[in-house]
Amino acid sequence: MAKTRTNITELDPVWQRITAEAEQAVQDEPLMGGLVHACVLHHNSIERALSYRFAAKLSSNEMSMVILREIADEVFSEAPEVVEAARSDLMAVFERDPACHRLLQPILFFKGYQAVQAYRIGNWLWKQGRTDLAYFIQMRTSEIFGIDIHPAATIGKGIMIDHAHSIVIGETAVVGDNVSMLHSVTLGGTGKEEEDRHPKIGDGVLIGAGAKVLGNISVGHCSRVAAGSVVLQDVPPCSTVAGVPAKIVGAAGCDQPAIEMRQNLSDCKGAL
Repeated sequence: MAKTRTNITELDPVWQRITAEAEQAVQDEPLMGGLVHACVLHHNSIERALSYRFAAKLSSNEMSMVILREIADEVFSEAPEVVEAARSDLMAVFERDPACHRLLQPILFFKGYQAVQAYRIGNWLWKQGRTDLAYFIQMRTSEIFGIDIHPAATIGKGIMIDHAHSIVIGETAVVGDNVSMLHSVTLGGTGKEEEDRHPKIGDGVLIGAGAKVLGNISVGHCSRVAAGSVVLQDVPPCSTVAGVPAKIVGAAGCDQPAIEMRQNLSDCKGAL
């Protein structure tokens, strides 16, 4: 088994780095050895490690770890796009979160990353018509991580959710690629409509802490939503909105706000 892990690691520089970081973590803190070996070093790929972590976190008396791990293994085997998204999310967290110093950290410790990967498994099940199982995963993800993402929501890759407490993303919400958001963000509806009722977030958008984007509206690509804002109308691309209700206060301030993570309004060109 060790030889197989080494061979695969040599072909996968991301996994090679994760395993090297894991080995160093055990050397630095031997009391972490059991956790690190169970979550990383006992596996031969990032997919197997994520499958184990998903099952370990979400298992309960209602659904065993063995069953959940079989489900995750099935998804990763059948859906390479889910694996690609998981890798993109990992790099997004590493590159954008100044508190993330190792690729190992999101896999072990960051509930935003782990919750998004659980959503991705539930979303694949939803698309296969296995809705009750998808709802179960949504429920357990909410219970364990404090993040409620409907399995029918559409979320792109390269997603970074920092701190990630009290995130809500509704059933018909769409989130593009390379989006960053902070804690207590809601992508919700405005009433009891049953059809398309949730926001559409473009690529490269940054959504600040506590922001609420409500209704079937669009936030254009590479825009910023300031912390605490309540957005009820469409947001043009490459702009910054702030306030309750939110209004345009200037340009986005940079080409890639979700990557730069700059949230001061002073850099808005033409800010009011």
